[in-house]
Amino acid sequence: MILGLVEQEGGAPVETSLEMLTFAREIDDDGPLAVVVFGDEGGSVADHLGAYGVGEVHHVTHDRLDSYAPEAWGASVAQLASELGADAVLAPGTDRGHEVLAHAGADLDQPMAANCTAVDADAGEQWEVTRHRWGGSLIEHARLDAGTKLLTAAEHEHPIEEAAAATDPEVVEFTPSLDDSQFRVQIERVEESEVEGVPLGEARVVVGGGRGVGNSEDFEKLEQLAEALGGTVGASRAAVYEGWRPHDDQIGLTGAKITADVYIACGISGAVQHMVGCKGAENILAINTDPEAEIMLHADYGVVGDLHEVVPAVTDEIRENQ
Repeated sequence: MILGLVEQEGGAPVETSLEMLTFAREIDDDGPLAVVVFGDEGGSVADHLGAYGVGEVHHVTHDRLDSYAPEAWGASVAQLASELGADAVLAPGTDRGHEVLAHAGADLDQPMAANCTAVDADAGEQWEVTRHRWGGSLIEHARLDAGTKLLTAAEHEHPIEEAAAATDPEVVEFTPSLDDSQFRVQIERVEESEVEGVPLGEARVVVGGGRGVGNSEDFEKLEQLAEALGGTVGASRAAVYEGWRPHDDQIGLTGAKITADVYIACGISGAVQHMVGCKGAENILAINTDPEAEIMLHADYGVVGDLHEVVPAVTDEIRENQ
């Protein structure tokens, strides 16, 4: 059986968790599929998971788990996996998914394979795995030899698909045995960002700016284009380091990873760290004065020109035709 960690918001699974469930069915579409969820609204997740082939939803309940505590979550997952006799435990390839599964692996004394894109589970006791390394700049083929296989599903590499046959998941409460040491790190409070607009990870159109924009004031041109397209503005690490944009806007290895339908990269060189963040975009349009810039090699469309002239002209054209 496969046990999956489902992250939820308001009782609904987040997109990366649905990607993970699709991946789980790719590994074993015949065996039972169960999930583990945390939070007061975790039980409501079952209403959304029948379409994805989930048979059981194990809702973790504990009087000290009212907020995220990585060691306690990891211990809970490890205990549940042992109780169920799970062959594998999967988690989404998010920061939280990696962290929880790493703690679970330490408790179970089992190795973990992160950011997996493919698995051959028919290779016997050892699974053949393909996974991203170094932010996706390296593809690794490896063997995972473990009693309980622990894997995270690389983000945005597994298009969400519903199961061939829907299920009616059973909700089962699970109370782990936890001690004080497992609550050494716990979220105390959550502060909402003051940045308005569509979050980068959800935007269908993203207009990104790099050092070539020139200064913080000139990002106004990008803001106007994004507004005309119903999108949002992002930035390269260089622009963030210059103080032109907040870190919330950063796209890349140490920032946000986008899956936009259209990504318009303005004055961005195309360093590998940035491309890790935008490789999930369906189409990339690059605007750059340098036709040999690295971003041009990755772009679906390129405009060789001064962004300070091109971007306002495009914005005006869009507004005239709306």
